[in-house]
Amino acid sequence: MDKYPLNDKTHTTQVIAIRISLAVGIIMLAGKWYAYAITNSAAILSDAAESVVHILAVSFAAFSIWLIYKPPDISHPYGHDKISFFSAGVEGFLIILAAAFIIFESINKLIHGIEITNLDVGTYIVSAAAVINLVLGGYLVWQGKKTTSLILTANGKHVLTDSWTSFGVVIGLILVLWTGWLSLDPIIAIVVALNIFWAGGKLIRQAIAGLMDEGNPEVEKTIRATLDAETGKRGLQHHELRYRESGNAIWIEYHVLFPENTLLRDAHQAATEIETVLSSSLQRPAHIISHLEPSAGHNELHEKNPRHSD
Repeated sequence: MDKYPLNDKTHTTQVIAIRISLAVGIIMLAGKWYAYAITNSAAILSDAAESVVHILAVSFAAFSIWLIYKPPDISHPYGHDKISFFSAGVEGFLIILAAAFIIFESINKLIHGIEITNLDVGTYIVSAAAVINLVLGGYLVWQGKKTTSLILTANGKHVLTDSWTSFGVVIGLILVLWTGWLSLDPIIAIVVALNIFWAGGKLIRQAIAGLMDEGNPEVEKTIRATLDAETGKRGLQHHELRYRESGNAIWIEYHVLFPENTLLRDAHQAATEIETVLSSSLQRPAHIISHLEPSAGHNELHEKNPRHSD
């Protein structure tokens, strides 16, 4: 049973959101690099490098959203949903590269000297970018949760990270303006880069978890509680629960044990009802497969086939 299949409305919403993210990202990129060009500030450079990563990541995310909506085919019978995790991993990897570049440039400035100009104008530009990215990031996360899109959610969290990074840079630049201590600029950039590095690592960790079908305790708790309740009130049992998240959707399979003389028609009806309740409890796209088997002789059958044992 499939619940909440991918549809045109959801697809359109995701496409619009990712296009907005790309358009705003390009504007932010132009503004931040202009700010760096007129100031030569390492802190602003760190913010500008994040915008380059954002453009690359959003471009890949746009491709991923297109690929997800391609129907299953002979080479991908389960569809293309897992590109979501790959997209998050690529974004995390690019973020880490940006952090490494920022640290290198900052250390280079500390060693060879620091020259900063027009810092007040640069601070205004970065401040505006921080506010815009805060709004954009919140919008993307909201749309990601609304459409159960890991791609939009990951992109939104990246933009929010970019926003907090910008706010940190602004605070640092104000301190430089007040104190006149130029070395504070590359030091701030290094701190920002370490925060970016951490964010990138979390995205890669999330991507690996998805690609390796890592379990989700909260999801499993919901599934088991629903199955226990629905099979219990029908005098049935269930076992062999397995599930995996594929990005936009979740795939679930389990066995339901019926009394020996249950008609196939009645067993199928009960299984369908259980699947319907389970799908509703998840509130997300779900593909559910329930295997029907008789309770009589069940243990003996599984002993002969250990692959399907509890």
